[in-house]
Amino acid sequence: MSIAEKIKVLIVDDQVTSRLLLGDALQQLGFKQITAAGDGEQGLKIMTQQPHHLVISDFNMPKMDGLVFLQHVRANPATKKAAFIILTAQGDRALVQKAAALGANNVLAKPFTIEKMKAAIEAVFGALK
Repeated sequence: MSIAEKIKVLIVDDQVTSRLLLGDALQQLGFKQITAAGDGEQGLKIMTQQPHHLVISDFNMPKMDGLVFLQHVRANPATKKAAFIILTAQGDRALVQKAAALGANNVLAKPFTIEKMKAAIEAVFGALK
């Protein structure tokens, strides 16, 4: 069993198309345990009910944006150790710095490639094979 197959992933993005693209890319990388949420509030509910090892969250979402969601994940003892990758538009330096200060493990710029997603995840977990 590969590392990817053991990792529970939570995708949090308000755009259905984006969630589907992320899920497809994760499956191509060997991930099997993938859950999706449409916003930070739903993501937080899922994380408190069943913590995941990796969260890939969009920044700009209704109800609760990615940085507020990240703060809640880091504040909860049951979820604070989850790896957190934030999705953002390319070139948003201020957001990248704020996400890092709040405890994001990595940033993935949109639009992304499978190779860039793999690199972002491997920077946190090591080689996926």
